[in-house]
Amino acid sequence: MLYLDYSRKEGEWLPNKFGGRENLEAVQLLQEATSTAYKHHQGIMMIAEESTAWGGVTKETSGGGLGFGFKWNMGWMHDTLEYLQHEPIHRKYHHNEITFSILYAWSENFMLPLSHDEVVHGKGSLVNKFPGDRWQKLATLRALYGFMWAHPGKKLLFMGQEFAQNDEWNQEAGLQWYLTEFAEHNGVQKALRDINTVYKKLPALWEKDIFADGFQWIIGDDGAGNTLAFIRWSDKGIPVVCVSNFSPVPHEQYSLRLPVSGVWREVINTDDFKYGGSGITNNSFAVDVDTNLYATVRIPPLATVWFERV
Repeated sequence: MLYLDYSRKEGEWLPNKFGGRENLEAVQLLQEATSTAYKHHQGIMMIAEESTAWGGVTKETSGGGLGFGFKWNMGWMHDTLEYLQHEPIHRKYHHNEITFSILYAWSENFMLPLSHDEVVHGKGSLVNKFPGDRWQKLATLRALYGFMWAHPGKKLLFMGQEFAQNDEWNQEAGLQWYLTEFAEHNGVQKALRDINTVYKKLPALWEKDIFADGFQWIIGDDGAGNTLAFIRWSDKGIPVVCVSNFSPVPHEQYSLRLPVSGVWREVINTDDFKYGGSGITNNSFAVDVDTNLYATVRIPPLATVWFERV
C-alpha cells in the first residue's frame, strides 16, 4: 500500500502530486493509525512487515516516519537462512551473508523473525532446511538460536520451531508436541529455555539493541572457519561475548581477545550434552594485560557459546 505502482504495470497507475510513486494517502493513514493507537493504548506493540527499503518505518510520525514500534528484519532472516542452507564447506564463500545485517542493524527498530512464511508451502520445517545428518541439523538449529538471541534486535519464533518440529506448518493439524518426548527434540526445547532465561538476566543482550555502541566485532572475517565473534554491551558497560561456529569441525584452541580483564565463564553453550550436543565446553578462565587480554577457548562444532565476566 505504500507504493502506487505496486504490482501494477506502466499505465495502470498515476504518480502522486510530487510526481513520485509513493502513496501519500496510505502513508498518512498509517501515521494516523500508529499515533492514535499508541496515544490511547500505552504499552502496546505495533509491528510492521515491510520488505522494501522504505525508510523510517519505526521512526516517530512527528519526524516523518510511519510510527511503528518494530519492523521485521527480512534481510537478516533471508541472509541467515541462505547462509545456513549452504553446505558447511561452501559457507566460507558466503560469509558476508551472516555478517551483512550488522551494517544496517540500527537503521530501524528491528525484530528478527523466523516466521510461518518460512515453514509453509513446501519449504519444510526449520530444522530440515539445514544440510548434514540428523545430529548436524539439530546442532545447527541450536546454534542459530544462540546466534539469533545474541544478535541486535528482538526475537520472533513461529510455533513448533522451539522443539524442532519435523513437518512444516499445517493449518489443518496441531503441532507435533509428542516429539518433545524424544531426547533430540527435548534438547532443542531445553536449549531455547535456557537461552531465554540467560538472555533476560544479561542486559547487554537487549538494553542497547537500537544503539550501535551496544555491539562490537571481535572476529567478523573468519570465513574460512565459518566462525564469528562479537561483544554486546550493556548501558553500564558490562560485556557479553558471543562466538558462533557454523562449521562441523570443533575449534579446540581458538584465540579470542576479550574486552576486559578478569575471570570469564560460559553461560550458554548450545553444544552441551543436556541439549544433545557433543559436550565440548570451557572451564572458567582469566585474562589480563600480561596476555594482552587474549584467551584460548574451545568452540564446539555447529554451536554458539556465550561468555560473561564473573
